[in-house]
Amino acid sequence: MAKKKKKQETCPLGLPSEKFRSPCPVARTLDLIGDKWTLLVIRDLLLGRRTYGEFAESPEAIPTNLLADRLKKLIEAGLVEKRPYQTNPPRYEYFLTKAGKELKVVVLSMLKWGLKHVPDPNVDYSKIPFDQS
Repeated sequence: MAKKKKKQETCPLGLPSEKFRSPCPVARTLDLIGDKWTLLVIRDLLLGRRTYGEFAESPEAIPTNLLADRLKKLIEAGLVEKRPYQTNPPRYEYFLTKAGKELKVVVLSMLKWGLKHVPDPNVDYSKIPFDQS
């Protein structure tokens, strides 16, 4: 008698359950966006940066190999999409998907927490370019 093949389960983003190390929603979210650079790329997208060059100019100076890797992972996770804006040489703009835009509340929460607990005393934060609504 043949064994039944187990149905591959996916999350609403279409990612297979095997991609995640735990059923915990916090751990699963960290699996997608919990490294040192990914939320900074999402922050930059929320601030209106669109091109590879604009991301590379961020003050944190993400190494280009890590930037390429994070953009690829965010696209695979369904949080970012890329669209060509030039064909020769090929160049792309990056945009948050609906699910990616929903991370705005996460970034804003981190911003507010950071302003309260770890502000840089040498920086004037009065002109933060973030719509905090």
